[in-house]
Amino acid sequence: MSVSNFVTDVGTVQFLGVLIITSVISLVMTGLQSLLVDRFNRVQLLRTIGFGLGLAFVVLRLLFIFRAPAWLTYGLFYLLSEQQLVFFPMAFWVLANDMFDVSQGKRLFPLLGSMGFVGSLIGIGIAAISPALFQRAAINPEEILMVNILIYLLLYLAIAQGLQRVKLRQVRRKAESMQETLSEGWKFVQDVPVFRYLTIAILGIIVCETAIEYHFLTVSENTFTDTTSFQVFFSLFTLARIVIYMIVQAVITQRIIQNIGLKNTFLIQPISSLLGSLSMMALTGLGGGITGIMFQKLPQYTIDETARKSLQGFVPEERRGRVSLFMDSYLVSIGIIAGALLTAMSVLIGRSLNYSAYFYIYLSIAAIAAMAAIWSILKMRSVYDNSLFNWRLKRRQRGKSVLDKIDF
Repeated sequence: MSVSNFVTDVGTVQFLGVLIITSVISLVMTGLQSLLVDRFNRVQLLRTIGFGLGLAFVVLRLLFIFRAPAWLTYGLFYLLSEQQLVFFPMAFWVLANDMFDVSQGKRLFPLLGSMGFVGSLIGIGIAAISPALFQRAAINPEEILMVNILIYLLLYLAIAQGLQRVKLRQVRRKAESMQETLSEGWKFVQDVPVFRYLTIAILGIIVCETAIEYHFLTVSENTFTDTTSFQVFFSLFTLARIVIYMIVQAVITQRIIQNIGLKNTFLIQPISSLLGSLSMMALTGLGGGITGIMFQKLPQYTIDETARKSLQGFVPEERRGRVSLFMDSYLVSIGIIAGALLTAMSVLIGRSLNYSAYFYIYLSIAAIAAMAAIWSILKMRSVYDNSLFNWRLKRRQRGKSVLDKIDF
């Protein structure tokens, strides 16, 4: 179930409600996952998540076979599609940070990220050609789920065979209560200034992203008034965007991080977010919508994501999973909820006052959130070097001077 399907079926304002619901579910699911992520072998955890997601798609396929209500099957389809983008990548990147140190990560993570975009292109291609092929062969559209099931089966076998000899440093895992487990990520970012300021920046960026994405969907829907043309535009735009992501990730990201240093790399995203919101206010049509969302998304899913994964390599192995969940899932979900609520309030207030240009309200909020993120990253840069000597990073630095990892 794609974003374009939801927009055309229920509208952009209602889509904000869907974002809030899925984010609340993500918070609950992340809380459950945080109980497991640092208690088990990373390879075993990745294999189990792959198997569990494959089994979930089997259950979903059975619901279609037994003709369960459409609201249940397609609702679960959307939620499962969203959750798989949280759980499997999180476990994968935590494992990658365990296998490689920070300097290796800055070289290899852009390549790994570009492989993810290649997978997205293949998925889009399969989704694009499957309807015509299925119709010609008289196959039900929901049989596309068998592709997902097959992929997760192959992933399970690949992980079980290919990573069985991977040797990870054994860490001491103590039994913790649920409250202790859920609060570990928050305690960590409180105690390490560089992560504390990055947390504020992430929240600001996600609030800005939510408003920008809503405005893009709104101007796109207003430009392409019929369902078919809107979905064609959205599909082609998504395809072009992923191709650009892949090129930037494979060719540019590593060079930027190496040339300007990891701590300076984090300034790129909030500045781009600010430019995105301002460009949408300056250009109110589709051109401004495309320009704004590209300013927001391009560095976010290439440079900024790789920089955050590299920085998380400083986190000790016994805490890394929970800290990663806190930063990449908790904060994102909270930011989406806050951004969706602020955007929805702006829309409802504007409409109640018959103010047709109410988009200036939520785009102004987005700009303010981006400026808060810029301030926070500037503060982060000022404490970056000292933060790397924080006691919470001590286990990771054992046997190797942290000075060997700092970009001068």
